[in-house]
Amino acid sequence: MTDIQQRIRALRDELNRHNHNYYVLNAPEISDRDFDMMMKELERLEAEHPEYADPLSPTRRVGSDLTKGFEQHVHVYPMLSLGNTYSVEEVDAWVERTEKALAGSREATIVGEMKFDGTSISLTYEHGRLIRAVTRGDGERGDVVTDNIKTIRSIPLVLRGEGWPDLFEIRGEVLLPWKEFERLNAERAFNEEPLFANPRNAASGTLKLQNPAEVARRGLDAYFYYLLGENLPCATHLDNMMEARRWGFKVSDAMRRLHSMAEVDEYISYWDTARKELPVATDGLVFKVDSLKEQLNLGFTAKSPRWAIAYKFQAERALTPLRFVSFDVGRMGIITPVANLEPVLLSGTIVKRASLHNEDIMTGLDIHQGDWLYVEKGGEIIPKITGVDTSRREPGAEPVRFVDRCPACGTPLVRQEGEAAWACPNKYGCPPQITGRIEHFAGRRMMNIDGLGEEIVEALWKAGLIRNIADLYTLTAADLERLDRFGQKSAQNLIDGIEASKQVPFTRVLFALSIPNVGETTAKKIARTVGSVDRLMAMSAEELTAIEDVGPMIANNIIEYFATKSNRAIVERLRSYGVQLEMEEDTSARTDTLAGKTFVISGVFTLHSRDQYKQMIEQNGGKNSGSISKKTDYVLAGENMGPAKLEKARSLGIPIINEQEFLAMLGM
Repeated sequence: MTDIQQRIRALRDELNRHNHNYYVLNAPEISDRDFDMMMKELERLEAEHPEYADPLSPTRRVGSDLTKGFEQHVHVYPMLSLGNTYSVEEVDAWVERTEKALAGSREATIVGEMKFDGTSISLTYEHGRLIRAVTRGDGERGDVVTDNIKTIRSIPLVLRGEGWPDLFEIRGEVLLPWKEFERLNAERAFNEEPLFANPRNAASGTLKLQNPAEVARRGLDAYFYYLLGENLPCATHLDNMMEARRWGFKVSDAMRRLHSMAEVDEYISYWDTARKELPVATDGLVFKVDSLKEQLNLGFTAKSPRWAIAYKFQAERALTPLRFVSFDVGRMGIITPVANLEPVLLSGTIVKRASLHNEDIMTGLDIHQGDWLYVEKGGEIIPKITGVDTSRREPGAEPVRFVDRCPACGTPLVRQEGEAAWACPNKYGCPPQITGRIEHFAGRRMMNIDGLGEEIVEALWKAGLIRNIADLYTLTAADLERLDRFGQKSAQNLIDGIEASKQVPFTRVLFALSIPNVGETTAKKIARTVGSVDRLMAMSAEELTAIEDVGPMIANNIIEYFATKSNRAIVERLRSYGVQLEMEEDTSARTDTLAGKTFVISGVFTLHSRDQYKQMIEQNGGKNSGSISKKTDYVLAGENMGPAKLEKARSLGIPIINEQEFLAMLGM
């Protein structure tokens, strides 16, 4: 083994250990900076020495921009659902049935554990390495989401310690922690995107994203609760999970043995309250027979195991009086009715406001002035109005009516056919819309101007210092120091941040402009296709709809945006201030090594992403094609290449090459 190879292996081992300490044990040993420096060294060495590539390297956890569909995989052990109950009495009845089925000679040993509110996952490990991650699907087969699972830092890619079976499966729940859920919803609210109703929906949706890089950004976590396979280390469920913890898996501290029905009842009583302090969402408890032999004897019904049962917590609900309904204006002009409530404690937090979403929902609830409203959270962390206690309604109380004019600027509202929302059409004269677009422009995923949040934007607006996004680039430190919120240092920091934003790439600038329905992903595809804002402004609807993910509505929104004189004036001002309005020129070296050759790429790759291989082919004079034909010269095949493509390539006699053979063609 070479010195370089030894260093790479040592860095991988050390980074895996620190990942485990940080994400599983919550006990970091080194600073973030030291961790980042080690990661950068490993990234550099791997780039310089691709011959030592490993798809399970810690550097692969950030995900790539590879986009592909999900293949399906049949579960070796079906992923059945559990029988549910909502009462302690039914749990006790299950314990009694279980003991009778086990000959009634003694009290069964039960394991109590949390029922995490996420999305189920099954991981397969071979020789201590992760080889496959599959969703529950229909219980018989699920989607393979291995690339996305690799981005979850609490999941071991290579196991720690020793003693694991050569081949085994472990089941668990992928979750979005509360703090990450709140961060994502804050971003979505700011961008006027639909909010996730609960962490479960967010986790499930995230796991099925096509872009592992975005999955990595979401901050998923995972807890594991069941081990399957031949030659398991222990004869009991709990002992197996304790072994799994030693191998690097995150296993809940709440998992414990219960030796009597009384202990089961105490466990339920304790966690009914204590669960509210957990960093992740739970919706109940699970009780399992501890002995694997007894589990086998008890067997299964058609839908669920007889040796386990789920107890579901009741959703929390409160009744509180309505103070008034306000109407908020978003940056796209959408009017949202909001119930302002007498403060009430619900699921550990004080609830004062709850969105009524739109006129149809508000009308459907039939809310009157001064009504007492039912507010619920349960699995929904976002407060939700679920009903009205009409018995408390005051005689003669007037129904709450939706506004017909913008509460901010007085413009008559409009409602597009087929849309539920009313909007203010005064896009360029309505203050909340203007300040909302400025806040969006400055956001982290847009221009990343740190310190330019809602309160600062409002202060700058009220002082008359800004009226649109271009005005940000005319601000001076002296302007800011005149405001109460700024000292000399904070003023200069904001000016420096605005100056640094001039280096933000065009893909993010386009997203920052707040063109209706042009989100982050769509903006990237448009920017990479058109190359510059000048080209974009000149394109017809037909040309725009030829871009991936751009339909007629988005195309019309783009045309309308740039047809507005004030928007074009802002774009020209941004250009004059040095903001990036075109893609950087591709300065990478080009060759004719593959000139005249047509490639079809199929499968999943480990050394480079599919997009990177396409780029290599084009940079070296070759052509990419999406389908195999007689004109195809080579098929570049990764893992899990589609059988139809494989058969067609063989029938036509087209050479099928792997990653190493392709890179060798380029002398890499």
